[in-house]
Amino acid sequence: MELEHCTGTTCTSVEIGRDHYRTEITAGNHTIIADEPLDIGGEDKGVNPNELFLASLGSCTVITLRMYADRKEWPVDSILVDLKMDIVKGNETQTTYIKKHITILGDISEEQKQRMLKIADSCPLHRIMTNPIVISSNLIPGKE
Repeated sequence: MELEHCTGTTCTSVEIGRDHYRTEITAGNHTIIADEPLDIGGEDKGVNPNELFLASLGSCTVITLRMYADRKEWPVDSILVDLKMDIVKGNETQTTYIKKHITILGDISEEQKQRMLKIADSCPLHRIMTNPIVISSNLIPGKE
């Protein structure tokens, strides 16, 4: 799919055909398949949208932490982030709770680990998600 309406610095295209609910996500030269689980009518051929959302946050977090550790020349062997999301619906609102459980392996002090924990909340996606977001939708005429 051609991203002819893309004017931002980050552009992603998502397309669905007649399959229930398999989508193709295109970003640059990369393609990802997303789908819904079998129990809600999908074919479970890819990660679901909530999993993709968490994966994006987790990827951004570990990349940010790796960059920080490398810049500080700290001997960090690996960084693991497990994420969990709970959505609590109220009468007219809902609150989303995301927990990031971070494991840092390497020969670094507890003080360095605590510093990395603070840095984890400064990854770009974390900042996007914790600040106001404006999303606008518009229709683009299709080409038959």
